[in-house]
Amino acid sequence: MIVLKDVVKTYGEKLAVDHLSFSIPEGELFGFLGPNGAGKTTTLKMMIGLLPPSEGEIWINDINVWQNRKAVHKEIGVVFELPNLYNRATIIANLTFFADLYGVKKSRIFEVMEGLQLVEKQNEKVGELSKGWKQRVLIARALLHNPKVLFLDEPTSGLDPNTATLIRNYIKNIKNKGTTIVLTTHDMNEADELSDRVGIMYNGRLAAIDTAENLKSQYSKKELFIEFLQDGHIIKQNLPMGTEETEQFVSRLMSEGKIININTKTNSLTDVFASLTGGVLS
Repeated sequence: MIVLKDVVKTYGEKLAVDHLSFSIPEGELFGFLGPNGAGKTTTLKMMIGLLPPSEGEIWINDINVWQNRKAVHKEIGVVFELPNLYNRATIIANLTFFADLYGVKKSRIFEVMEGLQLVEKQNEKVGELSKGWKQRVLIARALLHNPKVLFLDEPTSGLDPNTATLIRNYIKNIKNKGTTIVLTTHDMNEADELSDRVGIMYNGRLAAIDTAENLKSQYSKKELFIEFLQDGHIIKQNLPMGTEETEQFVSRLMSEGKIININTKTNSLTDVFASLTGGVLS
């Protein structure tokens, strides 16, 4: 569904994206991750036709993005992190305006609003809504024309847990119906939960691309988390697994009856991200 072929983006002498090549199959939810300045946002803008690549090509559904931007825009929906709605208009007025642009039937507006629980608030002005409600309207607007590809930029950033859960569940639902989704987020738990695969950018290149489970298995450190008593104090410590020093240390504590708690540390996508980007999250 999405193909990047040797894509380069330069700003003067600065190389922002360095010969990037990868593909995203139809129906996949792809977590596109990276710290600020890694080239992720620049790549995203090229993928949706806002920036031309300096070199290389980007294709969506067999359409060259930069050469056929109008055709591509019919295939995609985009939700930016910052809301760009008509604040003095109501929810229904905002959605009706864009539905008319797309030639979408009114029944589709209510179908999307129902999925995002917007029907009861349809006559409220967007400017009076909280960030979470505005985010729902943005997603509804992006989905009016049933796009084959949906780009989501930080869709749950700054939202309360209940709204974030509703939006994540809705994302899973449209993905299960066959929509290809590109998700950018700094929330590693969200990326882990939602993504079929993740790609991590760093210094303009794709540092890794695979399923979250495979990346966690490959890059995460295997450690023991141990709590024990020492001189009347509770000490918490992470130790590398499988080393002779760790085994001897734990054996001694056990023989002295000083261990309070011991378990293996769960690998996380955050650990992978830190390993590949030197600990830089944002």
